[in-house]
Amino acid sequence: MEIWINPACSKCRSALTLLDAEGADYTVRRYLEDVPTADEIRGVLDRLSLEPWDITRTQEAEAKELDLKDRTRWPRDASGREAWIEALAAHPRLIQRPLITADDGTAVVGRTEEAVQDALSRRAR
Repeated sequence: MEIWINPACSKCRSALTLLDAEGADYTVRRYLEDVPTADEIRGVLDRLSLEPWDITRTQEAEAKELDLKDRTRWPRDASGREAWIEALAAHPRLIQRPLITADDGTAVVGRTEEAVQDALSRRAR
């Protein structure tokens, strides 16, 4: 199991606390320092069964600078998918956090205790 975190994020710290309380075996990835590639983002999106705009923090300053709410420039369909992925790779602060890759090949956005517990339920025993 791997968890992508921003240490300054309270949701990330809460997720780590839950993982530790359950004795989970996991690796921490500080994704603002160890920036995921576009291919890694594609892989996590596949595991999440989500699209890049679904895991984009649209209230961040970078999102406003890029004008990500402009659906003409940033279509939320197959024609815009790669541009969104490239934006996330270039501006990792836009990636929703924490992201937890589960042992069964899936992933969850671990913003709630329930989501973290879901990831824990998928770990190898």
